[in-house]
Amino acid sequence: MGKQVPFEMVLEKAYQYKADMTQFLRDMIAIPSESCDEERVVLRIKEEMEKVGFDKVEIDPMGNILGYIGHGPHLIAMDAHIDTVGVGNLKNWTFDPYQGMEDDEIIGGRGSSDQEGGMASMVYAGKIIKELGLEDQYTLLVTGTVQEEDCDGLCWQYIIEQSNIRPEFVVSTEPTDCQIYRGQRGRMEIRIDVQGVSCHGSAPERGDNAIFKMGPILNELQGLSKNLGDDDFLGKGTLTVSEIFFTSPSRCAVADSCAVSIDRRLTWGETWEGALEEIRALPAVQAAKAEVSMYHYDRPAYTGLVYPTECYFPTWKVEEDHITVKTLSKAYEGLFRKKPTVDKWTFSTNGVSIMGRHGIPVIGFGPGKEPEAHAPNEKTWKQHLVTCAAMYAAIPLLYMQELGK
Repeated sequence: MGKQVPFEMVLEKAYQYKADMTQFLRDMIAIPSESCDEERVVLRIKEEMEKVGFDKVEIDPMGNILGYIGHGPHLIAMDAHIDTVGVGNLKNWTFDPYQGMEDDEIIGGRGSSDQEGGMASMVYAGKIIKELGLEDQYTLLVTGTVQEEDCDGLCWQYIIEQSNIRPEFVVSTEPTDCQIYRGQRGRMEIRIDVQGVSCHGSAPERGDNAIFKMGPILNELQGLSKNLGDDDFLGKGTLTVSEIFFTSPSRCAVADSCAVSIDRRLTWGETWEGALEEIRALPAVQAAKAEVSMYHYDRPAYTGLVYPTECYFPTWKVEEDHITVKTLSKAYEGLFRKKPTVDKWTFSTNGVSIMGRHGIPVIGFGPGKEPEAHAPNEKTWKQHLVTCAAMYAAIPLLYMQELGK
């Protein structure tokens, strides 16, 4: 028998650092860090990693922060994206989204659940690992990744494809309400363009109104949305029109182009090619000679790096009996003396790249709750930070034990 996880001591340490995690999270919340503007929060994370004793801390050319604990041959990663969305209409907030708020149980502010809370717990899990001597034949890589809200998975495409870092598995610390998540639907961003011919609005018959041509397409898209794929675990594929654009010489003219954006969620078995073709096959799309395409992303990181990709984010899941599910379940039972809930995300995560594109298993366990993401008055729970820090400290050693069986 190798080292055993001292569950009670791990949990005791996690409680001991509750105030430190709370303050660290509030410091991150106080630094606005929307996608492509994460530099200041990255530097704050670097400071905390170095303070608690990480063995190595570096910032890659894209601006992701990578902190290492240990020097063993088995590489295990834990990930939190540290960019946030904007705050939206401030009238919908009852407190300042960056100044935040705090009481005995909760922490409020933009990024508290989605998902800087995960970073706070990971950093202090590293401290617990060092202090309790839980290091073994593994290296733990803790990543704070950028641009996820803009283009989920792009950061890990870069880490895997350009930095040649390939962990054996990755724990995503996106919010799961302290449940174990093992999959998510994929997604893609689709655009439909229709062309028309402008003319004076007083004689519309002289032109070809692109907005009118888009109308039947919208009706058929609504019909298509009710007949998409389904999966027993991940649920149904979905389709919604999220944006509409047009061009016209004036309000007194016929529109000469119209375009819509589509948020398409892909369930198990659906493909990006199939999602495009089912739209191209719609009679109204063919009648309008509409162009159906996938968006591309090429916005520069805060470092100036441009790493372009198509806006396709693959579906993924790991099986119920996978070693990662077993490892996290045993960690949870050892720490909390009860069985965990195993479920899935409704939204999308960096797993689209890690598992979806590259086949590296992803398992989710994070503080906060999905409904808090992108919402006004976003909050997380101090108890979640403690629970997750304990889990993250226990997972690597338990994984080594599972490997040895």
